[in-house]
Amino acid sequence: MSEQTVDDFLNNPAASVGFDAQIGQQITSVDADGLTATLELSGRHHQPFGIVHGGVYCAVAESAASMSGAVWLHHTGIGGTAVGVNNNTDFLRSVSEGTITVRTSPIHRGRRQQLWAVDFTDADGRPLAHSQVRLQNIELPADGGE
Repeated sequence: MSEQTVDDFLNNPAASVGFDAQIGQQITSVDADGLTATLELSGRHHQPFGIVHGGVYCAVAESAASMSGAVWLHHTGIGGTAVGVNNNTDFLRSVSEGTITVRTSPIHRGRRQQLWAVDFTDADGRPLAHSQVRLQNIELPADGGE
C-alpha cells in the first residue's frame, strides 16, 4: 500500500492506513479546528500487566495532532503537512478495554509550528490521558514526493 497523501486524507478521513489502521484508530469527524476519533481497546494494546500501554496514547496523539495540523494547513491555503517534533503525554487513568474517544484542539497555529492538545476519554467521559504535541509545518515536494 502506498503512503496516504494529505489530499487522500482530506477526501476520505475515515480510511485509516499504515500504523493507524494497525492500531485501530478510526476518524469520526475532522475540520480545521480539530478531529475526533475512536479506538476500540483490546489485549493487543496492553503492556505486560494487562492495561493499555502508554505508548498507545503517545502514538495516537502524534497521529491525531499531525492530521489535525495538516488539515488546518490546507484549510488556510498555507499547504504542506505537519510532523511531530515533541510529544508530551500525561497518563491519568488506566483501562484495559472499551472504546475510547480522542479529541484534538489547537493551542497555537503559526506559519512554522503548531501546538495541539489531544484528550483521551473513556465511554463515560472520564479523562484517560492528555497530550500536547508540537508540530513543525513542512512544505511538500512539488511532485508529491514521488
